[in-house]
Amino acid sequence: MQNYALTWTDAAGHRRASSVAYDENSAKGRKADLEAAGAADVTVVPIRPGELLQL
Repeated sequence: MQNYALTWTDAAGHRRASSVAYDENSAKGRKADLEAAGAADVTVVPIRPGELLQL
C-alpha cells in the first residue's frame, strides 16, 4: 500500500507538512481542502508506511 503526505505554505507564509499519512484519494481531497482555505504550493508526496515528512 502506498501512503501519501502533503506539504504546503499556509496563509501566514509558514511552510507546513502533514502529520498523518493518507491514501491517494484522501490526499487529493485534503489538497483540495487546503487550496480552498488559501494554502499555496500544496504538494502530495509519496511516503513509505510509517514514515512522516520533515521540513
